[in-house]
Amino acid sequence: MFKNIGIYVREKSVEGIDSSSLDALILSLKKHTSDVFIDETSKYKNNSLAALKHDEFVSTVDLLIVFGGDGTLLRSARKYFEYNIPILGINMGTVGFLTDVKTKDFESIIKDVIDGNCEIEERHLVKADFGKKTAYGLNEIVIHSGGYTQLMRYRLSVNDKVVYEQRSDGLIIATPTGSTAYALSAGGPIIHPSLDVWTILPMLPQSISARPFVISSNDRVTVNLISGPMNQAKICADGQEDENASYDEDIVISKMNSKLRLVHPLNNNFFEACREKLGWSLDISKNNK
Repeated sequence: MFKNIGIYVREKSVEGIDSSSLDALILSLKKHTSDVFIDETSKYKNNSLAALKHDEFVSTVDLLIVFGGDGTLLRSARKYFEYNIPILGINMGTVGFLTDVKTKDFESIIKDVIDGNCEIEERHLVKADFGKKTAYGLNEIVIHSGGYTQLMRYRLSVNDKVVYEQRSDGLIIATPTGSTAYALSAGGPIIHPSLDVWTILPMLPQSISARPFVISSNDRVTVNLISGPMNQAKICADGQEDENASYDEDIVISKMNSKLRLVHPLNNNFFEACREKLGWSLDISKNNK
């Protein structure tokens, strides 16, 4: 059972989001609990909600409800995952694999969720260590040349065994969560979120035989940067800002010990989400008429 509910709205989306719909959803939430809070550091303001200082917010809240799209949830995860707060995503964006509750269903599911009648799923995060820096993400780590339509050269190893030396625009290391995001657009397979694996995908490789492959997320991946069109390669986690990485430097990819806890309504169905979000047909014969 959840008692203290936190609200998160992506800061950059506050002006663009349908405020009347958001206010209606929060009003619906407050019918079931009066203990609803926002982080004082948030740009979203609502006079009906108590604003807490960040440290007090993360120590008080036992459920975080995120209003927005998958990008909003990713940002909330980066901000709050270390505090082990379960996150429920309400889809006010486009695709919504992570924010899987539709606004029209919010009223019907929120009481059950608050009462603890829900599923909590744990998702691993991935990190990249390079130099004195660490980048981490829920979806993927992307290593790229930084030069538009220009190749970089690198050597990929798994558990200190060389896989190949490759020339491509870059490399994607995607979690199961990320398999329905950027990695999917790059031609990677869809991985069920219950599997403890990663997908490795070269981006527009020079070799036509280079294909995505799947490894255990307990494996240690090392990418040795050899050369590229720019002075430095770029590392990007979950579509956030690029970090610079020097050539002749090793980038070590590994699984983080921390996990993100996602809240779903009971009977949540991953394949139903795939059918809906990706346009899979439930009855192919209907499309042939």
